Order: sequence, then C-alpha cells, then structure tokens
Amino acid sequence: MSAERINPGELSPPTGFSHAVVATGSRVVFLAGQTALDGDGKIVGDTLPEQFEQALTNLLTALRAAGGTPADLARVTVYATSVAAYRTHAAELGRIWRTAAGRDYPAMAVVEIVRLWDERALVELDGFAVLP
Repeated sequence: MSAERINPGELSPPTGFSHAVVATGSRVVFLAGQTALDGDGKIVGDTLPEQFEQALTNLLTALRAAGGTPADLARVTVYATSVAAYRTHAAELGRIWRTAAGRDYPAMAVVEIVRLWDERALVELDGFAVLP
C-alpha cells in the first residue's frame, strides 16, 4: 500500500492520529470490532489501558492474518465506555499504540458509547486497511 498522511496546517495539530489518509492499493480489508477478548472468549484486563492493549493486539492479529501490517491501516474507530477515562490515560494509550503499531497513524476517531456487547468491555477498536 502507498499511504499519504495529510495533516493540513489550518487544522489543529494531530496527536496520535492523522487528519486524512490517502491510500492506494489493490485490497481493502475491513476489520471487525475487537475488544479485550482472549483466545477463550473472556475479557482480560480490568483497566482501560490493559483492555486497549489486548483489543489493539486482536485488531493487529486479524490484520496480519489478512496479509497486512499496521502501516496499512487507513482508518480506526475507538469506541470507549468513557471518553473521560480515555483522555486520562491518553499518554499511556499512545505508548501502547506506538509499541504495537508504530507512528504511521491512520485517520482515527474516539466515540463514547453506553456499553459494548460484553458488559466487562471498556473499549473496542475497528477499522480498515488498504493492502498493496
């Protein structure tokens, strides 16, 4: 994939995301929402950072199984049961992201929701990638 990350000077400087991503490739991979489920279908982690790390790991596992890498991500949406908690842990979540996925940030949004499918889940990530 060829990805051009666009961050216009007229917009607030992005932190941990890109304002726009122009992706050129031949395959689009749609990634289902991933929570902090382990291989047995149980939520792991009691804190938002712990669950975020597992959810991101799950998202990247699905992406790699489809032949992609984190740099191929064009869009990710984060659904959090508390945006206030997300903001409180933003620096730690950023470190988790950079360790697992690097600094080629996709276009992203964080959306607060009432709850997720599993009542113990605090966060879910979905997205799509464009592969060469």
